[in-house]
Amino acid sequence: MSSLPSIAQPFFVGCCVILAILILLVMIRTIMGPKIADRIMAINMIGTLIMTMIAVISYLNDESYLLDICLIYAAISFIAVIILSKVYTERYLADKADEKARREAENKKEGEEKKS
Repeated sequence: MSSLPSIAQPFFVGCCVILAILILLVMIRTIMGPKIADRIMAINMIGTLIMTMIAVISYLNDESYLLDICLIYAAISFIAVIILSKVYTERYLADKADEKARREAENKKEGEEKKS
């Protein structure tokens, strides 16, 4: 390990344990999220927590290359959230258009029944 003071190492290990617990809790939120937007936010939060954990491990082990991995992971996480948001937006707009078409068809049908 690195040349951390004897009090700092348990602190950073504790931080990693807390981050791991938070990741598990956010995974539960991802699975149980009532809406897709909640799930997208939870996935983004998992990515942020993992990046934080990588940074803490990098400091703990005195390995600077892990910070490069952290930056790459940040870019991949960002792109993933952008793609998921785009898919969600397109799906939402398609559902909204289908609902509007269904309502117009129902209104047209009701209008024809009233004329008869």
